[in-house]
This record gives sequence, structure tokens and C-alpha cells, in this order.
Amino acid sequence: MIHGLLTILMVALMANPTSFYDFKVDNIDGKPVDLKDYKGKVVLVVNVASKCGYTGQYEDLEALYQKYKDQGLVILGFPANNFGGQEPGSNAEIKTFCSSKYSVTFPMFSKVSVKGNDQAELFTFLTKQTNPDFTGDIKWNFEKFLIGQDGKLIHRYRSGADPLDDDLEAAIKEALK
Repeated sequence: MIHGLLTILMVALMANPTSFYDFKVDNIDGKPVDLKDYKGKVVLVVNVASKCGYTGQYEDLEALYQKYKDQGLVILGFPANNFGGQEPGSNAEIKTFCSSKYSVTFPMFSKVSVKGNDQAELFTFLTKQTNPDFTGDIKWNFEKFLIGQDGKLIHRYRSGADPLDDDLEAAIKEALK
């Protein structure tokens, strides 16, 4: 009886995630990653695309990662093909593009849908989280979600927010304290 109740409780918790850490996703190589692995880190989640006007942000994302990774920042890139078919490649093609064109070293994940009926559960969760900025659907590639060390959404930024923008960097520094 207790085992049955524990199973029901665990299923209910997964059906109603309360933290970024409640998710498991596949990395760009198709291997499962438990986001609990990032507990205690400040995480910047970005939906990315290889053929977008904002694709050049990979360079600044990598610079931001290099600048703060030793202090506890991790950037997670999630390729998505939801906007204008701007991420048509396979995971292998995306990985090659990111490493050869932009020398990306931050973790990249398998291509997902970030809006619509097939929206990945992680992005359903993130787009509904209360934060001081805004909620709702992702409007384009390279939207950014800043997650605190406690797994809660701190800030959300639209595509046009440059990764090295003073406001974004200040929020990261504050979260790293």
C-alpha cells in the first residue's frame, strides 16, 4: 500500500513540476540529462536556431559562458525549428555547426519544439512561470530564461536581448552571489 501511494505521489509531482530541476531532457547526442545535475548553478536556457537573424548571438553566449562558468553559470542551448524553419538540421548537423562556426562549448540539447501542441514539457513549464518580465508563448528564436540556483525562473528576455547586455549580465552576477 505504501509503495502504491509513493508511486502515485511521484507521478503527481512529475505531472505538476515545481522547479526547473524536475525535468529530464536529451542532450545533442541523444543521451538523457537530469536537470538536477545543474542544482546550485545559475542557468541560462536559450532556444536557438542556426539560420536566424539572431544566430550570431551564439558568439556572445559563448563569451558569457566563458566569463562566468567558473563562478557557477551554465548556458543550455535548445535548438528549435518553430520559427520560419530556421533550424532544419539534425542534431548532428546542429552540433557540427555550433562547434565549427561559433566554437560553442556550453551544453547543447536535442532539438525540441518550444511552442504549439508539441511543445516540450520544459518549455511549457518555463513559459508559464511567474517572473517580473512576462509570461506566455515564446515569440522567436533566442529567447532567454534565467534560472536561479534554486531552480526558479528569475528573469525572461526576448530574442533581441544581447547575451552581453548590461541588464542581463547584472542579473547573472546577482544570481551568482
